[in-house]
Amino acid sequence: QLQLVESGGGLVQPGGSLRLSCAASGFTLDYYDIGWFRQAPGKEREGVSCIGRSGGGTKYADSVKGRFTISRDNAKNTVYLRMNSLKPEDTAVYYCAAPRHGSSWLMLHPAMYDYWGQGTQVTVSS
Repeated sequence: QLQLVESGGGLVQPGGSLRLSCAASGFTLDYYDIGWFRQAPGKEREGVSCIGRSGGGTKYADSVKGRFTISRDNAKNTVYLRMNSLKPEDTAVYYCAAPRHGSSWLMLHPAMYDYWGQGTQVTVSS
């Protein structure tokens, strides 16, 4: 059974850093584009970043460019999201997701993804 599990969230002060992990089981992550999304209370789920299968390209939302870095470790079947210079507006539940047939064409739209993790809470507050 294909499963994604996020971890690494928590409470951090503005300007701080976190690294989120997305671990896969039941499938080989290398064959899939992987996206990170977030959803704040009362807001729609929005795309944050995605990485192409076999390391083929990355994409970032304008709001996180220069602060967030997505990467993958295929040996560990894991994708990471390094978040630096965190702001209170980054507070949300963060999800990773994969498309059913492997490719999302690096689009940061939730409709392009079929498999979702349970999410990890990130809170940026002093």
